[in-house]
Amino acid sequence: MAQDQNIAFDPRWQAVLDRDPAADGRFFYAVRTTGVYCRPSCPSRQAKRANVEFFPTAQGAEAAGYRPCLRCHPNAATPAQANAALIAEACRIIEAADTPLDGAALAARIGLSRFHFQRQFKAVTGMTPRTYAAAHRAGRMRRELSGNASVTGAIYDAGFNSSSRFYAQSDAILGMSPSEYRKGGADVEIRFALAQCALGAILVAASDKGVCAISLGDRPEPLLTELQDMFPNARLIGGDTPFEAMVARVIGFVEAPQTGLDLPLDIRGTAFQQRVWQALRDIAPGETASYAQIAARIGAPSATRAVAGACAANKLAVVIPCHRVVRTDGALSGYRWGIERKRELLQREAG
Repeated sequence: MAQDQNIAFDPRWQAVLDRDPAADGRFFYAVRTTGVYCRPSCPSRQAKRANVEFFPTAQGAEAAGYRPCLRCHPNAATPAQANAALIAEACRIIEAADTPLDGAALAARIGLSRFHFQRQFKAVTGMTPRTYAAAHRAGRMRRELSGNASVTGAIYDAGFNSSSRFYAQSDAILGMSPSEYRKGGADVEIRFALAQCALGAILVAASDKGVCAISLGDRPEPLLTELQDMFPNARLIGGDTPFEAMVARVIGFVEAPQTGLDLPLDIRGTAFQQRVWQALRDIAPGETASYAQIAARIGAPSATRAVAGACAANKLAVVIPCHRVVRTDGALSGYRWGIERKRELLQREAG
């Protein structure tokens, strides 16, 4: 009886009952009595639960001997995937441009109306085209400054039309002034605290913009060393009483992510990393996605390794939930803060 209840309450089966288009691409279901496999949103007559099995990919269903449904065409691109491919092309155009592009001209280049393009771009990337372009230029700016370029040269090489325009945005782009960034965060204050939580040692750090690092480990010392390596010349300041209260809120969230975390964040990364991180934040507690699924959701289906790299570059444990990303077969893969912590986090969220 308990086993039958577990089958009935499988969230994938509920998605099939609801014909939920949001579940398309996340899994496929096959019907033993017909030998056909479908998308969750398929309008075909509802099958009996006892005759249904699930597959993470269309290839897996076909390898098991099932053929694609002629109504929902599960082996073809979904409308969402087609839109994602168009948005991926728009991202490549933005990244290749030397100067910012007009939104209407960009939409026309990929064959969409301006307003439809804006909506689809935000849905796929989590950003507006303008924000995406700014994030891409910010990444170029950081690389130029790290390569010992002059500040003025880096500004123009990163695609800014004028130094005044860049300096008006520099604090948001770099989290500090360009000269401070080149000096490894000299004269920048970063408050931090070390504590213990259910997952071991934890470090929480914040700039004046918000929480910029949450790290987990077996011992506190390596976590502090890692923070020092991020900003070798910044002034690291131990947290005061108000900061300790904020740390307590972070620890509460790490131990129970379902509660949410209403704190300002200082998230710094390349445009691609931010796309991946936004996709990760869209995964609900208790759910997982594969690296390939994340790549498809951001419109870059061939960028599975780059998605894994963005997960590895994440500095905000649990807040950007890279622990919810698994291999295509559902097995756990690497995790910056330890595979056992990843398993523990997923078990807590599943419970």
